[in-house]
Amino acid sequence: MRTLIRPLVLAALLAGTAGAAAAQMPAPADVVKRWDTDGDGAVSKAEWVAAGRPAERFDIVDRDKDGKITAAELEAAFAAMRQRRGQ
Repeated sequence: MRTLIRPLVLAALLAGTAGAAAAQMPAPADVVKRWDTDGDGAVSKAEWVAAGRPAERFDIVDRDKDGKITAAELEAAFAAMRQRRGQ
């Protein structure tokens, strides 16, 4: 019985941690403000890379392919990520 309890407790703790991590995810608008160094309200590929993000992921997030990532596009990417993770 004791060996069964430990995995259950660990699973419960990990599930709680995953929820807490999702709750602590920054707001897309805040991310855009932080990474938008030229102040145009969006993130260019150069700004994306300068923020330490992989260049190849930029095109995935830039849904309308205008060369800029808006807070709405970033929110859609976050939502897709949460959905893939089952949150």
